[in-house]
Amino acid sequence: MKKSSIIGMIIIALAIGVIISTYADSSTYGSFTDAQETLKELHVVGKLQKSKEMVYNPEVDANYFSFYMIDNKGKECKVEFTGTKPQDFERSEQIVLTGQMYNGKFQANKILMKCPSKYKQDQIEVTEAKAQVKS
Repeated sequence: MKKSSIIGMIIIALAIGVIISTYADSSTYGSFTDAQETLKELHVVGKLQKSKEMVYNPEVDANYFSFYMIDNKGKECKVEFTGTKPQDFERSEQIVLTGQMYNGKFQANKILMKCPSKYKQDQIEVTEAKAQVKS
């Protein structure tokens, strides 16, 4: 075989490997019910349950925030986030969580909020928060 053929096959194999790893790492959208049925990381879309308690006490633990959310299918679940409470969290119109279920609670490692803009009418502002990694 020629060197160029071998190099071409190696490049093709690497490209296939990159495509497969990218596809395997991507998470999908689901509900709290879907999260209970799988160990896979999911995106769950919903709204903050404002009538339930939100727990964030930075004097005790600045990296613990919990709240209740109702997903788009109407199921309510407690959410725990290892990180600080995002600014203007209560004003969010919609929340997208990335994480997975653990012991009946959704462990979020990323929160994406869609809030009404404070500057222009009918415009949506997007805020993102990521969880702290415990060592």
